[in-house]
Amino acid sequence: MTRLFHASDLHFGLEDPAALAWFGDCVRTERPDAVLITGDLTMRARTREFAAACDWIETLDVPVTVEVGNHDLPYFNPIARFFYPYRRIRRIARLVRREIDLPGLAIVPLKTTARAQWRLDWSKGWVTGKALAHTLAAIDALPRDAMVLVTAHHPLVEAGTRGRALTRGGERALAALAGRGVAAVLSGHVHDAFDLSKNTVQGPIRMIGAGTLSQRIRSTPPSFNELRIADGELSVRVRNLAAVPTADMQIADIPPDAMPPRQPGEPVARVHAVPPVDPPAH
Repeated sequence: MTRLFHASDLHFGLEDPAALAWFGDCVRTERPDAVLITGDLTMRARTREFAAACDWIETLDVPVTVEVGNHDLPYFNPIARFFYPYRRIRRIARLVRREIDLPGLAIVPLKTTARAQWRLDWSKGWVTGKALAHTLAAIDALPRDAMVLVTAHHPLVEAGTRGRALTRGGERALAALAGRGVAAVLSGHVHDAFDLSKNTVQGPIRMIGAGTLSQRIRSTPPSFNELRIADGELSVRVRNLAAVPTADMQIADIPPDAMPPRQPGEPVARVHAVPPVDPPAH
């Protein structure tokens, strides 16, 4: 059996210390085969927030892969955002979008964040052609009998909504991944857990979301997913300090507006639109 811990939306700067300490204890005592963190390490991509996030991640003494979320791109410094957006995360650069190979299982990243977009809300996802091609090439290089899990920050589609794309290019990407036989796409961003199946033109594919380990909760308490793979089957348990059953922790649909409630005293992000820069593919 292979066991993975899937966490997301740590939001250092508005983190939940008790939830983070509990997760760290679970990793140390239970020794999962890997930890998958699907983005939003920080609240506002400040230097001190990244320093705290890196300190915490470096205590996880198991293989780790990290996605970059929309909150991890500089908010208040447009020069940094466009020219060196990942400089503050360089301490753990080796873990960012890291592919992990385990016996019979591969973890492959998919980039969904963008420095700019042709729409006002840059917090939403965007799967560029380059990013998708990079992920598909990595999948195509794997043994045919390997189970593949893809990690991304944004859910690629909303399960029960139409007309307001949470992630541009998400439908195309999800169909391409279904055509490659990907077992599931793991993501975060919405701060609630989910486990849904989506039909695409290439067949069905599973979408699994982790909740948050921060104070920015939406409708469920802080949590993480424990994934177990045995005999070719993938099961999900949503673990949380409140001991809420998994079925009650998982939301039925991915909301079109994925923003959790703003906390008292939390600043409103204001990002000025400029012509977009094509983000790196990986």
